[in-house]
Amino acid sequence: MYTVGEQDDHEDIFPVVEHEGGHWQAPAELERRLHKLVEVDETYTYLRHLARHGLYHPMPVERTSPDPAERVPHTSQVTGSDGVTRTVMQVYTDGMLTRPHPYVVFEFVTLGSLARIVPPEVDVLVVNAATPCQLLLQVDDEEREVWADLHEELFDPDALTDRLVTRYTGTPETGPLLHGLACGAHLCYANGDPWNTLDWHGAGYSHEVERLAESWDVTGRQEWLETQQRLLECEVSPWYWDFVLGARLALVKAHGTSGTRVDAGLWRDSVESTLRRVVEVPDEAQFASFVADMRQLVGTVLRYEARFRADGLLGEDEVVRTVAAWDLGRASKIARWGRGARYATRAEMNDALVRVSAGVRNAYSSWAEFSAAYVLGRCLHFDEERFGDWYTSVREAHHALLRAPGSPWRTVPFRLPG
Repeated sequence: MYTVGEQDDHEDIFPVVEHEGGHWQAPAELERRLHKLVEVDETYTYLRHLARHGLYHPMPVERTSPDPAERVPHTSQVTGSDGVTRTVMQVYTDGMLTRPHPYVVFEFVTLGSLARIVPPEVDVLVVNAATPCQLLLQVDDEEREVWADLHEELFDPDALTDRLVTRYTGTPETGPLLHGLACGAHLCYANGDPWNTLDWHGAGYSHEVERLAESWDVTGRQEWLETQQRLLECEVSPWYWDFVLGARLALVKAHGTSGTRVDAGLWRDSVESTLRRVVEVPDEAQFASFVADMRQLVGTVLRYEARFRADGLLGEDEVVRTVAAWDLGRASKIARWGRGARYATRAEMNDALVRVSAGVRNAYSSWAEFSAAYVLGRCLHFDEERFGDWYTSVREAHHALLRAPGSPWRTVPFRLPG
């Protein structure tokens, strides 16, 4: 756990929306739909949406568990206008969640799991309490069975990925902070996360903790700080990727030509001669193998760039100059994941996002150039020239993010004033 920052300790645990008729700007598309369904009393259709998207329920951070079956959800006693006291449990959709709290977290739960974990003494389930899209559900065995059936019919976690999700309210103004959020658009698209929110809950507290542990070996605050710093300094990806790309840039400068016209043989020879000049060689056989790998990497880059041009990721005369985007794009999301796992303060997350923005703007001249470099980094990391899903999925994200009207890369200027 982290030392609570001055922006972190607050009383906004549950959302409260002041709304007395008139127009209400929903925070996201799901809540907009739910609001309309509440107005026409379409409870069953409302439930179908919940079955597709899932819900979040509050838990004291020290008592929660990754396994929904092991959680004892928070409940309260509420006395109605009829004088009857009922046991109530509150759940929320993603867009209604408030800024993260240091001691109360929100866990993701499907409607099917909710049918099992709602304590037997609960009389009423309140969805999005004290908001314009509030729904009250009487909890009994028949209602639980409806939830379970709808989950079985409708919930598909894959349907929640590879999509653009934008928040309509509570987002930062145009500037380095919003720009830094936009730099994480590839991962937000792949995971189906809202790209422009600082109130980060992700897929629930336990999932954010597990994601960092399983994918990044980050299990605490210090590890998060170290990983975040290494990404911001572009030290997570192998140094030799940019070394090889830099050798081509040096030839471009020396010969006054374009990157696409650099002779491949000359590029390979430049890589090798530079390595032999600057690297101390403790083991000649091992070094010779490394040099051979670097010469092969030139061919790998050329083949990826040729495919990128064929698929519209690069123009005919364009090349990837640096793969800094791969580390910086991930740094944008690690900042948010660290916040969701309560390893980072809000100030630390914001600072990391501003640094991401500065790094990206220093290295690239457009979102398209940034994205192509991110794609190359991902391919060098995972794809091994198979041109399989590691490539095709991020290629589709590239096109969607550059074309969709509500995309961050259509709404956030790459160059900021000043």
